[in-house]
Parts: sequence; structure tokens; C-alpha cells
Amino acid sequence: MELRRLTRREFLILSSSSLAAARVLGPEALFAQSTTIRQGFQTNIWGMPTYYLLRSGALEKRGVKFEEFAVPSGNLTMQQMVARQVDLGTYAGQSFVTGHDKGGLVAIAQIEKVGKTARVMARKELKITKVADLKGLKVGNQVGSSTGNTFVDIIAPRAGLKKEDYQEVKMDVNEMVAAAAAKSIDAFVTVDPYCSIAEAEGIATTVVSLYDYDPMPVFMAATPEFVEKNPQVAIEYLRAWLDVGKEFKQNPAKVADVIYGFFTSKGYKMSRETFNKALANVEVDVGFPADVRPYLQQIAEGRLKEKKISAVPDWSKALRTEFMAKARG
Repeated sequence: MELRRLTRREFLILSSSSLAAARVLGPEALFAQSTTIRQGFQTNIWGMPTYYLLRSGALEKRGVKFEEFAVPSGNLTMQQMVARQVDLGTYAGQSFVTGHDKGGLVAIAQIEKVGKTARVMARKELKITKVADLKGLKVGNQVGSSTGNTFVDIIAPRAGLKKEDYQEVKMDVNEMVAAAAAKSIDAFVTVDPYCSIAEAEGIATTVVSLYDYDPMPVFMAATPEFVEKNPQVAIEYLRAWLDVGKEFKQNPAKVADVIYGFFTSKGYKMSRETFNKALANVEVDVGFPADVRPYLQQIAEGRLKEKKISAVPDWSKALRTEFMAKARG
């Protein structure tokens, strides 16, 4: 096909339309339109702030285009990112430290704290009240997840349990309540809304909250290639997150409606009261707190001791705080 040169009139029309868009969106947001981000998120309560971000219109307002990739838990998103199948995703510190070690992933924000959403639970009829009482029982656990690692590496040992003292049954967090109801497992380590559903339906009771051991901040991680190639997109993306963070505080009813709709659309049957209880355990506060580094340092030292990572990260490379600083500026 033969290409022809634009006429002066055509050039002026195209130029004026771009300038008009830049006036409305801002030049940075207009630039962001050229990239489509691949957003991973987990379909339990930890991933719901991200789900709300994707449904809120905040990204579109900033000119950021996206594709979404949903999985049952954050460690699976981390694995996708290590394989460079997605660009961005949230997960807790254990998964982030592992992802940085395996794939150079970097944190660009802390989104929330979710320690109150995660629990060790046991079938109600067993009347278990202590972790030590799990000895000899079948414990459902999502191996490799942050909750799973916290149970195996911290909670069980503190209760005097070795790995061989209980039977670990590998399964996704969204499968555990049904497994407990069927009595194929005795206890499990899971997160909301599954904890609240299990409790409301009389299937299981709480043995211990993971919040007693770890507040579990959840980080927005990115592949290093994404932030290096698209720094302005990363900034606009975080500005959208700051907008959403305000909505969680200022308009919680609107946020709850959207997220409740997600779970009911997936066939989960829970009352609005049960859902509200679960969502209240998610503490959304978008930023980059000063205490992140010592918290992650402690996790990394533990992971290194267990030979699950090759080295403690260089935090100046792993924590890319400059994008959040510019988003706030």
C-alpha cells in the first residue's frame, strides 16, 4: 500500500485533538495511555482493594489501560511475575522477598495490612483452642503462600510443633472451608472471606489469628523491566491508587457494594453482615511507611536461614520508593 503525506489541514486536526486530550488528562496521563499494564490480583479478601481499583474508574481517569489476571492467592501472582506473565501484583512480605530473590521484583507501594483477615481454624466439633492441639491432625495449607509460610515457620514451631507432627494437606485457600465441611481436613490456614464464612456457617472456629504474629502488610510489586520502561505509567498508576485509598476511607459503602458483588457473582453465599465483618479486617492505607525496611529485613533473614532465598535483598534496589514520592508530589 502506498503511503501519502498528511495534508496541512489533517496535521492540524490531529495535533489539536492531541493537545485537547493533554489539557483534559494532563501530558503525563496522555503518555500513560500508550502502555497496557498486566495486573495480577488474588481473589480472596487480600486482592479486593486491587479488584476495586480495577472497577473504580480511577485508572481510566489517569489514562492507564490494563488487563487483569486473577488467581486464588498472591504467591501465584508472584510466580506469574517471576515468569514475566504479569507486570504488577500484590502479596505479603514473605512472597515479596521470595519474588525479589527469584525474579528481581520490586515494591512500589504498601497497599494494606491484612493480618486480621488470616487465621488458623479447626473444625468446630473438635473444640481445638490451641495450636499445640493440632498435633497428629490434617492441616489444610496453601504451601508457599505468606499465610502458609507464617504457619509453618513461625506459628507451629512456637507451639512446639515440628513439620512431622501434623499432616500438611496442600490446597488453595478457597478450597479449605468445603474440605473442612466434608471432614477431609481437621484444621486449615486461610484468609477472609473464607474464615468468616466458616465461622458463620458453624463449620470451624478460630484457633489463632495471624495478626498475633504478623500484621502482614501487603505490597504492590512490579517487575523491574516494567518500572524502568514505564516510569510515568507507574506514577500515574500510583496516583490512581491514592485516589482509591481515599475512597476506602471516605466512601466505604460504595467500596463494599462493589466487592460484595464480586463474591456473590462467584457463587459465595454469605450475608452482608458476614461480608462486612470480613472486609473490616482489611486496613487499606496506600503509601510507603518508614518501618517497611526493618520488617522485611527480619523476614529476609528468616528466609535466608531456612535456605529459601539466596541472599538478603539490597533494599535500595528492592524498595522503589521514588515512584510513590512522585505520585504524591
